[in-house]
Amino acid sequence: MMRVFISGFGTVGQGAMETFLLKKPDIHRITGDLVHVVGVTDSRSYEVDEREVCGLCILGNKAVTGMAGHNLKEGKTTIDIMEMCDFDTLIEATPTNVETGGEGLKNIRWALEHGKNVITVNKGPLALEFAELMALARKNGCELRFEGSVGGAMPIINLCTNDLAGMKIRSIQGIFNGTCNFILSRMDSGLPFEQALKEAQQLGYAETDPTYDIEGYDSASKVVILANSVFGRDVKFKDVSVTGITSVTSEAIALAAECGMVIRLIGEVSKDKLEVSPRLIPKGHPLSISGSLNTALINTDLAGPITVSGRGAGRKETASAILSDLISIMKSQKKE
Repeated sequence: MMRVFISGFGTVGQGAMETFLLKKPDIHRITGDLVHVVGVTDSRSYEVDEREVCGLCILGNKAVTGMAGHNLKEGKTTIDIMEMCDFDTLIEATPTNVETGGEGLKNIRWALEHGKNVITVNKGPLALEFAELMALARKNGCELRFEGSVGGAMPIINLCTNDLAGMKIRSIQGIFNGTCNFILSRMDSGLPFEQALKEAQQLGYAETDPTYDIEGYDSASKVVILANSVFGRDVKFKDVSVTGITSVTSEAIALAAECGMVIRLIGEVSKDKLEVSPRLIPKGHPLSISGSLNTALINTDLAGPITVSGRGAGRKETASAILSDLISIMKSQKKE
């Protein structure tokens, strides 16, 4: 039995719970084992049960009251609550903080120090302290997985580190923020930046405060994760050269179109490059796509260029990456 604790019960945490319920037969068929969620926290409440919390009850309570659990935190931290129950794997889905790592960094550190596996979609801790966290996982004989932290449902980290093992990956260029790509795509149609941003907010692609997306910080976090996990670098968020899309004008978009080009926010990482910036991309190129998808172009020595694409955010989409990581952990532990 795999006992799971979910920290953060917003869109992603709820998606993970729904996915575990929906995919229960498939998890058992693939791993020969079951997943029991024994603890859940959100910002105000918690629920723990050493056998298994009622997933449907937790989801229903969240929908009705806005709280995951029936118990108020009342000054308790997530670490205090994790200490109340025995579990094997932490799913960390609290809000990202690229300045300090936030609560997520503390939760991940505690879990790894206590020999718990961690699956995180929280980019902040990985962008700030990747080397430290990986070292903690190795020292304590547990796993740290983070497929959903880059590109959501787009499979890139496991693709690069497992499926392309033995190949030399020369570089990765990609569209790693669907919000920015949606805005730039709408500007291709003649909308000014502010109007395209407002439309993105109305459709739920952009937050009320879109700074994290449009200034390129979200893409930069993902570039750091790729640099460290795929290229074996030891870099942090502050090491990325970042330019967002706020300076992209309608005139620049029109001029690019006259030359058969579009402007896209591209993150690039290699052994010696770490950059996020708006770039001119030829129409028809894999990175010229429109809409809110994430796309990555992986340049390899043997297979040549490989393109992957997928939804970079969303309840079910990100949960699919969490499920993939959890099944991988369960299968690897079966072999031991």
